[in-house]
Amino acid sequence: MNADTRHDRTVRLLEARLEVLASASERAPRGEVRYEREIIATATATRHAIALDLISPEEAGSIWRDVADRHPQAGWCRTGPGLAA
Repeated sequence: MNADTRHDRTVRLLEARLEVLASASERAPRGEVRYEREIIATATATRHAIALDLISPEEAGSIWRDVADRHPQAGWCRTGPGLAA
């Protein structure tokens, strides 16, 4: 697998995971609390992808912002991957 393929795959996986978590947390009572572990794991995975140079910090932030824009009730999404700091 070459670098471009790894990058594209990482972007797709991150977007998909964030979309699922945002949708689920919007629908569930106390969604952010209920999915806290998964949210932290996704933020941590984002930070690891940045550390491994699979995606840039700007690109990661953009992905998180795009999902937050599509899911305004998922307030945790606006914090971005810094959540796991």
